[in-house]
Amino acid sequence: MEFCVELYVGDTGRCPVREFLDKLKRSDPDDFAAVMAGLAKLRKRQYHKPPLSKPLNHGLFELRHVGKLNTRVLWFFVQGRKIIAVHGIRSKGQAIASHDLAIAVKRMRDWQARHTG
Repeated sequence: MEFCVELYVGDTGRCPVREFLDKLKRSDPDDFAAVMAGLAKLRKRQYHKPPLSKPLNHGLFELRHVGKLNTRVLWFFVQGRKIIAVHGIRSKGQAIASHDLAIAVKRMRDWQARHTG
């Protein structure tokens, strides 16, 4: 069972995860390659669990890559075997900052409001 992985695009046409990935590619090509490989793996259900992926709260999950800095892409499931990546972050710590979680939740809700019901 394959999933489709898409990047969130806001109502203005901006794609913040693509911007994050482009910046990561310039600053740390090795971590960029690892994150892109992780996103590709999310197409298969067996990778929807640790160590690659972990559930958060609010229906969000994180794709995790540990390198010089911890790199995460926050995402959620959509009916029809679809995954929407909504936020990318890098940090030294293990915890996700509350403001980053709030950004991801806001983007998830925005996507849901514009694409469902």
